[in-house]
Amino acid sequence: MSTLVIVESPTKARTIRNFLPSTYRVEASMGHVRDLPSSAEEIPEAVKGEKWAQLGVNVEADFEPLYVIPKDKKKIVKELKDALKDATELILATDEDREGESISWHLLQILKPKVPIKRMVFHEITREAIRDALTHCRDIDNRVVQAQETRRILDRLVGYTLSPLLWKKIAWGLSAGRVQSVAVRLLVRRERERRAFRQGSYWDLKAVLEKGKISFDAKLVTVGNVKVANGSDFDENTGQIIAGRRVLLLNEDQARALLSRIQNKPWTVSNIEERPVTRKPSPPFTTSTLQQEANRKLRLGARETMRIAQSLYERGFITYMRTDSVHLSEQAITAARSCVQELYGSEYLSPQPRKYTTKSKGAQEAHEAIRPAGSTFRTPQQTGLDGVDFRLYDLIWKRTVASQMADSRQTHVTLQTQVEDAGFRSSGKRIDFPGFLRAYVEGSDDPDAALEDQEVILPALKVGDKPNCKDVEAVGHETQPPARYTEASLVKMLESEGVGRPSTYASIIGTIVDRGYAKLIANALIPTFTAFAVTTLLETHFPDLVDTGFTSRMEQTLDEIATGEAKWLPYLQKFYIGEMGLATQVKEQESQIDAKVARTVVLENIAAKVCIGKYGAYLEAESEEGPVKASIPQDLTPADLDPEKVEFLLKQKTEGPEKLGLHPDTGEPIYVLVGNYGPYVQLGDVSETNKKPKRSSLPKGTDKDSVTVDMAVSLLTLPRLLGTHPDTGAKVQANLGMYGPYVVHDQGKVGKDYRSIKPPDDVLTIEIDRALELLSQPKAVRGSKSATPLKELGAHPESGELLNVYDGRYGPYVKHGDINASLAKDESVENFTLQKALDLLAAKEAAGGGKSSKSKKSSKTAAKSETATEKTAAKKTTAKKTTTAKKTTTAKKTTATKTKKATKSS
Repeated sequence: MSTLVIVESPTKARTIRNFLPSTYRVEASMGHVRDLPSSAEEIPEAVKGEKWAQLGVNVEADFEPLYVIPKDKKKIVKELKDALKDATELILATDEDREGESISWHLLQILKPKVPIKRMVFHEITREAIRDALTHCRDIDNRVVQAQETRRILDRLVGYTLSPLLWKKIAWGLSAGRVQSVAVRLLVRRERERRAFRQGSYWDLKAVLEKGKISFDAKLVTVGNVKVANGSDFDENTGQIIAGRRVLLLNEDQARALLSRIQNKPWTVSNIEERPVTRKPSPPFTTSTLQQEANRKLRLGARETMRIAQSLYERGFITYMRTDSVHLSEQAITAARSCVQELYGSEYLSPQPRKYTTKSKGAQEAHEAIRPAGSTFRTPQQTGLDGVDFRLYDLIWKRTVASQMADSRQTHVTLQTQVEDAGFRSSGKRIDFPGFLRAYVEGSDDPDAALEDQEVILPALKVGDKPNCKDVEAVGHETQPPARYTEASLVKMLESEGVGRPSTYASIIGTIVDRGYAKLIANALIPTFTAFAVTTLLETHFPDLVDTGFTSRMEQTLDEIATGEAKWLPYLQKFYIGEMGLATQVKEQESQIDAKVARTVVLENIAAKVCIGKYGAYLEAESEEGPVKASIPQDLTPADLDPEKVEFLLKQKTEGPEKLGLHPDTGEPIYVLVGNYGPYVQLGDVSETNKKPKRSSLPKGTDKDSVTVDMAVSLLTLPRLLGTHPDTGAKVQANLGMYGPYVVHDQGKVGKDYRSIKPPDDVLTIEIDRALELLSQPKAVRGSKSATPLKELGAHPESGELLNVYDGRYGPYVKHGDINASLAKDESVENFTLQKALDLLAAKEAAGGGKSSKSKKSSKTAAKSETATEKTAAKKTTAKKTTTAKKTTTAKKTTATKTKKATKSS
């Protein structure tokens, strides 16, 4: 007698095996085993001729989904079926959320077991939790499955109906999504606010006062009992004081005159106010708050946070990481309180256990907050974790333990001082008892240091005292535009608006960046001109689909389907084929959408048009000679495109570049220009005999107006030949590229070996010895935080190249030449050997893996990416159909070929 247990991932299977008797066999489904078709090749022959086949949903037959087993899952399905033959019982142990419930249901449909079936759920992978779950199995919840199936169908209908429209009207390769498009609109709306923002300026005084040996700051707040204007008094749309606001706006002259008037005059304490404040700890983490805090504290993106959290969960370190709940079990509360008692003492323990409840009606997924796993919590130091795994576990541990600690008691002190008719204010903070702040402070990695930073100690003063003025100065200020969204603030906004599910935010933000709707620069999500064009089209013709309220109501309906309060079929019928349904709207609107208008972005105060072209955004303006077009540099954001920059780019196109000077050796003119990839210098003019003049990009951060002739001459010497490599005799050069300065060991057909040049080294002065030193170091992996390998394996027996394991975007991988091969999810880096690396690389090479191949995320994670796969699949389907239907003439063959190429390039 044996029991087959099926989970999603090999890592999870490996962990669970340790907690079950030998009669239990645990296998992994590797995520979903079937799904809607992702390409034309996956559509069964029997339905390929049906007009709904490309959708993968038969909208004319009660929205029946067309489920197929992907090619890469057929082997897994066969293995599961073979394993089931020897089993007397089947336990489906996928995650306790809608996605997990759906995976179990699909397994049931495919395997068609003739043995007893159980559904086992748990939210942590510990011996106690698994053994307990075995005794509390249940049936599959069909209502939850129906809600997930409705969500999947809904996302497919939106993605496959709107994306082709965007290809026709704006640009090939774009995508739309039920939540993705709303998120993009939020970014665009914030960027519009930044464009509309008008800067205001104001002045005030700042003083440093002293009593005894304690110095403290004081800020001007009133003059003649009238409040002095500060940033909050300005209208962002005019840059002027808000109408009706009774404040005194000081300019520089007035501020300096006031400074001169109060100089050397006595200061007097006019009022002191002390206010006790009690702060309570934040609740334990949910999916969204974990993503927000990991972004703020650890600078981790949402996708990276979820990848690490998934790994920690599957290895038994934390509870399930996809949850909307802040609830802690009695077991967890006891464990957290034990930690507080042992590490901080009873005075730091909250008098009563803190019990948190989730406010949102639709909260579901796993039914406990994210916390350390087990009935006792391992401290971060006891886990044996390191790197980002340690840091994220440390964050979760601290937040959970702090949630059961005593309140922080503080005293806020406001001190008013008067000099002549000028009133100043000083603010102090005294921490009377740190409470939970001893363990956890939001936004700080070091609670002890944060406590010191938070305290602002004012000297002991009373009304009538006269502190000394050590210094006073006039300070000018300028109001700042609304801050762009970070991943953390976007996640917070989506959750507060009820848009989407926190478990999908990571993949949605990733899709927005991957599809070119936003750039992630210095932790800020900056929308592109393409995002403006797509958002404008959707706002104009499909306003409901980008309305946060409409999308939130959709989410509520899906929740109601899961609880049986709503019916799925009437909802889909109304949404898609009703009188105001999506299919009806697209059919009606398509003929009304002018593609030229859709590709044009209208920006206030810009006379020229911004258009979306095949190679990116460009300016178009009318002149006496006809229309003038000029590329917009890729690093120029919509909010930063002002009339001056527009004039410069167009003038450069019509009148030619402004001459910087003459080259001292050749006498040729040197120009500074701005191109699609930013500013660069050019030697000589473009002519019939000199179609490609010598050019060189400016180093990153160099302003074009600061370039001198000498600097330009030096840049035009690039690439610099530094010498030859002592081992190969091949040349070694220094140059500037897309990603900055670098040295390269150029061995011709053998290949090129690059290393980045970092300060204090300079591309214009670096010498051969230093270049050889850089080339001898391990090669950095683009996008990784460190070039240091996780493990050194040894030399490749054929090439002699050192093989190492690196930490990549989707987990550990090994690299040889152009081939990157990801380690299996259940493969330990510590136990990974050179022979395993050679086998893995050989398998990847045999499968056609090369430089263009990318590591794939787990099937489950990919499945959660709302429309990212939908758009790609729709393109492939369209391309395949075009190729099949057009094989009769040479001209039509050419069309099909172009379609295929377009699909590949996207």
